[in-house]
Amino acid sequence: MKKAKRNSVLIILVFILAVALGIYTTVIGLGKEKVGTAKNIVLGLDLAGGVSITYEVVEENPTQQEIDDTIERLQMRVDGYSTDGSVYQEGTNRINIEIPGVTDANEILEELGKPGALEFLDETNYSLFASGEKYEALLTGSDVKSASAAIDNSGTTTEHIVELAFNDEGTKKFADATKANLNKIIYIIYDGAVVSAPTVEQAITGGSAMINGMADLEEAEKLAQTIRIGALPLTLTELRSNVVGATLGQDALTSSLKAGAIGMGIIAIIMIVVYLLPGIVSVLALVAYVVLTLLCLNFFNASLTLPGIAGIVLSIGMAVDANVVIFTRIKEEIGAGNGVKAAIDLGFNKALSAILDSNITTLIAAIVLYMMGTGPIKGFALTLGIGIVLSMFTALVVTKNLLKALYTLGAKNPKLYGVKKEYKVQGYVKFSRVAYIISFIAIAAGLIALPIFKGKDGSALNYTLEFTGGTAMTVDFDKYYDLQAAEEQIRPVIAEASDLSEATIQVQNVKDTNEIVIKTPELSVEQRNDVENALRDNFGVKEFAIENISGTISSEMQRNAIVSVIIATILMLIYIAVRFDDVKFGAAAVVALLHDVLVVFAIYSIGRLSVGNTFIACMLTIVGYSINATIIIFDRIRENLVLMKSKGESYENIVNASISQTFTRTIYSSLTTFVMVFVLYIMGVTSIKEFALTLMAGIVCGAYSSVCITGPLWFAFKTKLGKQEKGKKVSKKA
Repeated sequence: MKKAKRNSVLIILVFILAVALGIYTTVIGLGKEKVGTAKNIVLGLDLAGGVSITYEVVEENPTQQEIDDTIERLQMRVDGYSTDGSVYQEGTNRINIEIPGVTDANEILEELGKPGALEFLDETNYSLFASGEKYEALLTGSDVKSASAAIDNSGTTTEHIVELAFNDEGTKKFADATKANLNKIIYIIYDGAVVSAPTVEQAITGGSAMINGMADLEEAEKLAQTIRIGALPLTLTELRSNVVGATLGQDALTSSLKAGAIGMGIIAIIMIVVYLLPGIVSVLALVAYVVLTLLCLNFFNASLTLPGIAGIVLSIGMAVDANVVIFTRIKEEIGAGNGVKAAIDLGFNKALSAILDSNITTLIAAIVLYMMGTGPIKGFALTLGIGIVLSMFTALVVTKNLLKALYTLGAKNPKLYGVKKEYKVQGYVKFSRVAYIISFIAIAAGLIALPIFKGKDGSALNYTLEFTGGTAMTVDFDKYYDLQAAEEQIRPVIAEASDLSEATIQVQNVKDTNEIVIKTPELSVEQRNDVENALRDNFGVKEFAIENISGTISSEMQRNAIVSVIIATILMLIYIAVRFDDVKFGAAAVVALLHDVLVVFAIYSIGRLSVGNTFIACMLTIVGYSINATIIIFDRIRENLVLMKSKGESYENIVNASISQTFTRTIYSSLTTFVMVFVLYIMGVTSIKEFALTLMAGIVCGAYSSVCITGPLWFAFKTKLGKQEKGKKVSKKA
C-alpha cells in the first residue's frame, strides 16, 4: 500500500511539473531562441496579416487559361510557405499573392516568381540541350501532378526518395519515355540546370514513379519542391510588394483568447458542480490539453486562422466530452452498487469503445480534409486532428491516472464522485415522426429560399469576396489610420457611397505607410466614381488605385472541399459499419450528419449570412462535431442489444432506453461546447459573431439530431429490413 501511495504521489508530482514546464515553455520559451513560446505560433492573414505581392504578366494578351494555370502553380509554391496563403487575379494581367506569417517580402520574391521551365530530357535531347541546339522535351512541368519527399524502408537500407505522380497526359508520356529509355538516364532540368539525373530501371506505366539516391531528406524535399512547382506558364515581373495588416484585426485575436479563457472557466465550474472530484480532475486535464495544443501548434508550424480557432474550440468540446462520458459511466457503476475503485475501472473500460469510435470517426474526417484540402481547410483539419489526438490522450491517460492516484491517496467516499440520478425512459422513437417533419420543413425552407433570393438579389447565397471576387482599392491617405479607425471612420463612408453593407467591406493597413487596401464586392463604374469622390471629399487622399480582383477560394478549392467531405463521409460510414457490425448504424449516422449540415445551410440561406471562408469552417466543424454524439448513443444501443434483447425487449424499447441513458451526457457535452462558442459570440468582433452564431446553431442541431433522429432512424432501418418485434417495456434500471 505504501508503494502504491508513493507511486500516486509521484504521478501527481510528474503531472504538476510537466504542466508547469509546458506553461513556462508557452509563455516564456526555452533557451535563447525562446523555442515553444506561444508568440511563435504563425497567425493567418485574417488575424495577423503578412506579405502581399503583386506580379504583372510580361506576355501580351495572356489567355484566361494561362492565367488560371499560373495561379494554380503559384498556389502550390505558396503552400510551401503557409497553408493559409492565397493567390488570386487582379485586373486582366496581374496576380496577387498573400502569405501570412512573413514580414520580409524580399526573402521570398526571388524564389516565388522564378519563371524557370521544368523539363524531362532523354540522353539524345540532353546532348542537344547542352550544346545549345534545338531539342524536344519528353515531359514538362505541366505533366506532373505532384511530387513529395519520402523515406523508403522496403529494402535492406533506408533510402530518401522523391515520389512522383503524373496527370493523365503525363502518365502516357512518361510510360512511353521509360519504355524507350530502359537502363538510360532521364535528365530533369529546371531553369536551365540539371536538378536530377535518375536511371530508368523499368518501364513505368502506372502514373507514378520514384527517384532514389538522395543524400538526406532535406535534399529529397528540395528536389520534390522544385519538381512540384513546375514551370509557370507565364513570365511574371514584380509590380509591388507590401506587408499588410490583418483583415480581422488584433481585436479579433485578443477577444477570441479572452473568450476562450472565460469559456474554459465556465466549463470548469460546470464540470466541478456536476461531477465533483472527477470534475476537478477533468479541469486539470483540460489545462494540460490546452498547453499540449499550443506546443503542438508550434511544433507543426501550423498557421492559426479563424477556421483554425474553430478546430480548437471543437476539440476542446470533444476533450470535455470524453470526460463526461467516463464520469457518467462511473456514476452509473456506483449507483449499481459497485465500489469506487471498481466503478472507476468499469467506467473507463465501458467508455473506452465510445470514446475511441467517436474520436476516430472525426479523426478520419480531419485526415481526409488535410490530405485533400487547401488553404484554410488544411489549417482547420490540422488543428482539429491535433486536438482529437490530444483529447483522447488527456482523457484516457491523464484523467485516468490522476483519478486513480487521488483514490489511492484517500479519495474513496462515493459522494465525491456524484450520485446517479434515475432516468425516465421517453418515447423517442414515437416522437421521431414529429422530429422528421420539423427537420423536413427547416431543410425545405432553406432550399426554397435559394431560387427566391436568386431572383431577388441575383445570387442564391450571400457570397463574400473569397468566393466571388470584387474590387480592390489601394488608397494613400495624407495621414495614418489604424485598422480600428479605418473600420469606424472610412468604411461607413465607402458603404454609403457604394450602397453596400459595411459587413461586405474589408480594410487592411499597409505597414510603414499611410496606405489602406479596401476590398468590396465588384463595383460599377458609377459606384467607383462615387466612392473615390466620397473619400476625397471626407479625407485627404494622395493617391487612389482601383482594380477588379478574383475570388481567393478557387474552383479547385471548392471542389476539393466537397470531394474530401464526401470521401470522409464514406470512410466514416465504412468505419462505423465495421465497428458496429451493422451497416445500418453507419447509414443512420451519415443521414443525421447530412441533416445537420443542411439545417445549418438553411440558416445561411434564409438569414443571408456571409458565405466565405467562415462558411467552409462552420460546415467542416459540424461534420466533425455531429458524428460525436451519435456514436455515443450507438455505443449504448450496441451494449443494450446484448443486455436487453435476451430479455425479450423490442428494438424500440432498446433505442428509447439507450437515448434516455445517454441523454444527460448529450446535454452536458453539448452545453460545454456551446458555452465556449457563446462566449466567443458575446465578445467577438463582427465577423466572428456571425461565425459563432451559426456554430451555436450547429451544436444545438447536432444534439437534437443525435437524440431525436439517429437512434429512431437506426430503428427504422432495422425494422424495415426485418420483421418488427414487440416486447415488454423496459424498466428504469435496465
